[in-house]
Amino acid sequence: MDLQEGENDFQENDYNFKEGDKVNLIIETETGLGYTVLINEEFDGLLFRSEVFQDLEENMEVTGYIKNIREDGKIDVSLRPQGFRNVIDADVEKVLEKLKKSKEGFILLTDKSSPDSIRFHMKMSKKAFKKAVGNLYRKKVIAIKEDRIELLK
Repeated sequence: MDLQEGENDFQENDYNFKEGDKVNLIIETETGLGYTVLINEEFDGLLFRSEVFQDLEENMEVTGYIKNIREDGKIDVSLRPQGFRNVIDADVEKVLEKLKKSKEGFILLTDKSSPDSIRFHMKMSKKAFKKAVGNLYRKKVIAIKEDRIELLK
């Protein structure tokens, strides 16, 4: 598909970043789809509601990642690193950190916990939580009990 010259022309190199890059975001306005954001104090972007696992406020500064640069030049962003390995590593680290901070060495969450409970306590989706827990379990770092996940010594 050749692009004809015109106002809708767009080249990915028009931006000083590419998909997957870490960027600074300033939350602008909440919309029906999510939040409009300012990327690196220069470009407009969209953070979809399904990508948000924390409270956000207007003018709040957060770290984000370029998720998709669309053909029309619009930019979708995420608060999570892009790429399977990066996301899993970040989620594993988050679960491990929560376990280490727990005085008892366990968290009262399991793969049977409700998505809302996981979102509230871990600031991630149930799917992401289960992948991270599975990863830690396979590495023999945790034990999965009926009502909790325990850090192994």
